Amino acid sequence: MPSQLAADLGVSHATVHRWLTGKDVPSIRSCQRLAEYSRVPLQKVLSVVGYLPKVAEAETPEWPEFRDYARRKYPDELDEDLISMIEDLIERRRRRKYDWGKDS
Repeated sequence: MPSQLAADLGVSHATVHRWLTGKDVPSIRSCQRLAEYSRVPLQKVLSVVGYLPKVAEAETPEWPEFRDYARRKYPDELDEDLISMIEDLIERRRRRKYDWGKDS
């Protein structure tokens, strides 16, 4: 894993090893690459590394947004059209459920 991460980020295996063992921290540019690679907000990466004050953990929603979930879970199986169709179905169900609740 560290070797693959190093290759993907364009740094040496030794550099990643130093990051993981706490002997060094990524540069700001490496933090940008890490954020893009991991899809974690740059502010969060910079905070974890120590360039910014710790970011307060926001309460994570019980369910992630479908588009984000689908892209991570099924990057090759679902294209944008399918994701949009599924989102539309989810929204219709939410509206229907909301509309049924208004009559009570």
